[in-house]
Amino acid sequence: MTALFEPCTLRAVTIPNRVWMPPMCQYSAAPEGPVAGAPTDWHFAHYAARATGGTGLIIVEATAVSPEGRISPYDLGIWNDTQVEGFRRITRFLSEQGTVPAIQLAHAGRKASTDRPWKGGGPVGPDAHGWGSVAPSPIAFDDRHPAPAELSVDQIKEIVEQFAAAARRALDAGFEIAEIHGAHGYLINEFLSPHSNHRTDAYGGSYENRTRFALEVVDAVREVWPDDKPLFFRISATDWLDEGGWTPDDTVRFAAGLRAHGVDLLDVSTGGNASGVRIPTGPGYQVPFAALVKKETDLAVAAVGLITDAEQAEKILANGEADAVLLGRELLRNPSWARHAARELGGEVRVPDQYHRSV
Repeated sequence: MTALFEPCTLRAVTIPNRVWMPPMCQYSAAPEGPVAGAPTDWHFAHYAARATGGTGLIIVEATAVSPEGRISPYDLGIWNDTQVEGFRRITRFLSEQGTVPAIQLAHAGRKASTDRPWKGGGPVGPDAHGWGSVAPSPIAFDDRHPAPAELSVDQIKEIVEQFAAAARRALDAGFEIAEIHGAHGYLINEFLSPHSNHRTDAYGGSYENRTRFALEVVDAVREVWPDDKPLFFRISATDWLDEGGWTPDDTVRFAAGLRAHGVDLLDVSTGGNASGVRIPTGPGYQVPFAALVKKETDLAVAAVGLITDAEQAEKILANGEADAVLLGRELLRNPSWARHAARELGGEVRVPDQYHRSV
């Protein structure tokens, strides 16, 4: 059996293979009204196609824990029961196809209230369904973004509770795995990095203080998330800054802390918190960061970043650089990537009965 098509068991959940889909925002929910933030037919068709294509785990896109936590007005949310009902249709179908349904719980922080990428992605105001953003410190992401409001300690505590409430709803919606979004310059990442966190209270300054909010969120989610279900954490392993930012060494140190607080897997990405940085992109360019965490800790890791072909993915796993691979753009291009990879590598993947003629 190839490494790519070996099952992966975390706690009591077995994922049939190691071809996983990372969260990728679709910006396709209603921006306001009674169904704001709820999944639509687009979301169902999008995720269903990857499930019938053999993907072992699908992590539903960044789903906001509050209206103000959305990246854009068109993001998914899970702050009310109407949204829960919409997600049930998706989780039920994914499970029927043998795919494990997961969800990423998120708060966008200072990068909230922006337009859809194909509309330019710039900040939007109340006339375009926008709102004011919040952050650990009143520092704008870049020249285009307005300065966010600095969160009070009471507001921080409220957001921690919003993550816990969202996790309860995610469980009710049928998700088997929850992932906390701590990457790409969104709220938790903003607290972690000294580049964006200039606080002088218990949530800023030292490493212990900057990681406090993230660990409080983890603890709150783990308290309501069943012991037999895994919890993931997505991290940006580096800000790609020469100084004054979050570093790979910080990531290794933090990974050990996350493990102690009940996180089962680190989803390792990079960047997104500092504008204007140069990122040396190329095939598998973020894999070394996942490999570093795997080498230095006992926490399981998933690798992501321009992983596109079957042999490349198989080599990452066979070399022990990661426990699973996340394919983003490639799964957008080819929903049946897992089936094609299985054919190429001699692995096995579930094919729906209705598609028996494709085998």
